Amino acid sequence: MKKRMFILVIMSVFILFTVVGCIPGDGSASAIKPAGFLWGIWHGWVAPVSLIMGLFNDNIRVYEVFNSGWWYDFGFYMAVISGFGGLALFRKKGSKHK
Repeated sequence: MKKRMFILVIMSVFILFTVVGCIPGDGSASAIKPAGFLWGIWHGWVAPVSLIMGLFNDNIRVYEVFNSGWWYDFGFYMAVISGFGGLALFRKKGSKHK
């Protein structure tokens, strides 16, 4: 049981560091090479982490300033709405009438 918990903690820390490495405002996007659709999806998924980190670091934002425009926005909002099972709230699990 302790070994399983240890592996879970190590994996959680690894995933956290991986997510933190690709948050908006990390310097990977610029005016010459702006963030596009796929970065918008990623930034939408990690928005809760970015929000918390932004409280402690002024360079971290929830939304990438250097973006490609409408496509980045579309990817960002699509991920925010559907991320973490958001769309599953509106799906029917099954018919109640038989």
